[in-house]
Amino acid sequence: MLYQLLRSLLFKLDAETSHHLGMSGIKWAHKLKLSSLIYPPTPATPVEVMGLTFPNRVGMAAGLDKNGDYLPALSALGFGFVEIGTVTPRPQAGNPKPRLFRLQEANAIINRMGFNNLGVDHLIEQVKAAQVDALVGINIGKNIDTAVENALSDYLICLEKVYQHADYVAINISSPNTPGLRKLQFGESLKALLGGLKAKQTELHQQTNRYVPMAVKVAPDLTIEEVQELADTFIEFEIDGVIATNTTMARDKVTGLKQAEEAGGLSGQPVFEQSTEIVRQFKQALPESIPIIAAGGIMSGQDAVQKIAAGASLVQIYSGFIYQGPELIADIINSTERES
Repeated sequence: MLYQLLRSLLFKLDAETSHHLGMSGIKWAHKLKLSSLIYPPTPATPVEVMGLTFPNRVGMAAGLDKNGDYLPALSALGFGFVEIGTVTPRPQAGNPKPRLFRLQEANAIINRMGFNNLGVDHLIEQVKAAQVDALVGINIGKNIDTAVENALSDYLICLEKVYQHADYVAINISSPNTPGLRKLQFGESLKALLGGLKAKQTELHQQTNRYVPMAVKVAPDLTIEEVQELADTFIEFEIDGVIATNTTMARDKVTGLKQAEEAGGLSGQPVFEQSTEIVRQFKQALPESIPIIAAGGIMSGQDAVQKIAAGASLVQIYSGFIYQGPELIADIINSTERES
């Protein structure tokens, strides 16, 4: 009830302004030790995935906290894991504003943020200073002015820098808001990228005596043949996990709505079925050794149950968190536990 009141006030502002105000509010609630009083407690329901013990199945998807600035506050809400980023080697401003739009009738968001972030060094300092119960995933990408054919160098810089500070690393090759990025999902470009990253992961494992799993985040706009090709490549390079999915370029579920034709990736309820189908296809194409983290349109506990039934081991929320608030975390945990 409290969140719905706050949401009604924040939604009177433009989306990016309300985002910053909302995140600042969560941060101050944590600093004042009010989180446990305001938000429902979440039960401990540990699960083993990618060789890690997650406190529960529910994670915050990348994009909400790009720089790790809100990590302790988000952890205090009860997330089992928080994925921060996407981070790039160098700071960048992202795309021109406005670049974030709410489609309230559809419980949806369109964004074309463009990997706006303060750079990997800033993010690492935030992680080092944070005291959290949740596991921390760090989502890495390339700078917009790095040519796609040189993308590996940016990913390697980020991987080497975040390796000792992440519980897992997410490889973002599926954002629609960095020109050419999705080309990295296919063919020899993908193999060159994953080959280089796996070699660096092996090197860092040997240097640190600590194995940090890598998961690849894929788009929902894939054919059955493309899913199979991706799965074959993930098996070949022994990728540790798949995050399915990023935002969609499709607009068929929001046709006619105000701002529906804004450029960018669509997230929220309209992407649920499309994203869940991709989870199902990857589950059929991948061995048990490569788990799936499902993201895309989870607005309720029952939505998360469907993702897990489709083959996911963990779930992530973003738009659902914006529309439903922190109560969604406990709802998902309770719903998935009842079904397990």
